[in-house]
Amino acid sequence: MRLPLRSSAGAIAAAIGLLLTAISPVAAAATTPKVLVIGIDGLLVSKIAEAKAPTLQGLQRTGTDARSLLYAGPMAATSSGPGWSTILTGTWPDQHGVKENSFSGNRLAEHPDWLSRVEAADPGKDTWAAMDWKPIGDRIIGGKLDTKIVLDGDRDGYVAHDATIVQRAEAHLTNDKADASFVYLGQQDIVGHNNGAASPEYLTELARMDGYVKRLLDAVAARATRAQEKWLVLVTTDHGHTPGGGHGGPSLDERSTFVLATGDGVPAAKPTTTRLVDAAHTALTHLGVTPDAKLAGRSLFAPVTDAFEGARLKPAQTENIPASVLGWTQELPGGWSVDNAAMPAGGVPEWRGWTLTTDAFWSLTQGGQHRETFVRGRGVIAVADSDEWADTTDANGKKFDSTLWAPADTGTGSKLKVDLTHYYRQEGGQLAQLLLQVDGGTPTEVRKWTADTAGGRESVTVQLPSGAKTARIGLRLSGVNNWYWAVDEVSVTRQP
Repeated sequence: MRLPLRSSAGAIAAAIGLLLTAISPVAAAATTPKVLVIGIDGLLVSKIAEAKAPTLQGLQRTGTDARSLLYAGPMAATSSGPGWSTILTGTWPDQHGVKENSFSGNRLAEHPDWLSRVEAADPGKDTWAAMDWKPIGDRIIGGKLDTKIVLDGDRDGYVAHDATIVQRAEAHLTNDKADASFVYLGQQDIVGHNNGAASPEYLTELARMDGYVKRLLDAVAARATRAQEKWLVLVTTDHGHTPGGGHGGPSLDERSTFVLATGDGVPAAKPTTTRLVDAAHTALTHLGVTPDAKLAGRSLFAPVTDAFEGARLKPAQTENIPASVLGWTQELPGGWSVDNAAMPAGGVPEWRGWTLTTDAFWSLTQGGQHRETFVRGRGVIAVADSDEWADTTDANGKKFDSTLWAPADTGTGSKLKVDLTHYYRQEGGQLAQLLLQVDGGTPTEVRKWTADTAGGRESVTVQLPSGAKTARIGLRLSGVNNWYWAVDEVSVTRQP
């Protein structure tokens, strides 16, 4: 983790209003895209509501307020090096290779930051960045930007450098082309380390950050060419903080991140499927730069089509998880079903067979077992967890055996293409199988997994028998107190 070395409501509302969805007819016709990303280190998003932060609170109400969770070890620590590498490159630590603040073993040369991608795609665009955590400028952001201001807050202190960065960013946003800009502010994290996220000092510093955000929004609103421009402003952070101060571990507070979006045409929304890698993808998409296939994110405003979203989640029944953390359900969307005929009675009810759940709920069942690393799962995911199910005496030594069935496909074509994002952890005799059932017949295995997966996207093409009318795909996990299988965004399509 990164350790330190040692206005009126009406005016605010007016400034915010210039950047939100209720834009004028002139602004609605704007065609020149502009992006500003504001990074505030170590900002625990839940504290915004407690602080004197009218600008950020206003943006949460009227913009897109997307909150999410980071990874934890062994993928990476919840610290600044991995966090800012993830934000700026739009890739996860298992891609960019930054696992902690030494940057040892990084692969950042293979995964450029989004500003460098803009510069490479169109050198005529004005790319600008300013930061006072020096490793961002030295290690993450490339050297070919039009302007890169790198100050050293660890050596000189962050308070004065934050103020300098905001002053220089104001001038840049007011007077320059400012096509793609990044502003980083570091003092919030220092106060988090020194005083803790539960301290009055942390809220006081958050109020200062709120004022800085307002000044940058005001600078955008004051541009002489504002009416001809289509602006997107993203506010984000690299990690949260514990109440007593510090980060790097797996708690929900430390893993807490967000992307808060405002701008022309940005809707008032609270999406639940966003991940931190989406910031770079969203910025590039807005600027008309095609994101590289290596990017792990997607646009913040992409439609959500996953069948698991919208599930009615409930609090824990027997797991020791706060009621405020939703949750789990075994009620499935239309066409989906679970076959638990081979499941013994008993066990932990939340995990008796396949369950729909969330990253927060699932990862709180037990730490240190890699559940936090399924970062490519979004929102509601499906989990079969034989390890958690067996945590009762009546399930001890009994076999977990459950199959999740997707809706039947009745299309035409000789092949079935199955796409899924999944994370499988192998142990002992555990087995993960992809089953095929044709026209109500006996299911057959078409694919199996007997080794860990990386937690990414996989496609499997299945040949169908001649004349097949209906086909169903099943996901079966079986094992005795072994590990788990988590899946998301399952798609089944008939192919010619």
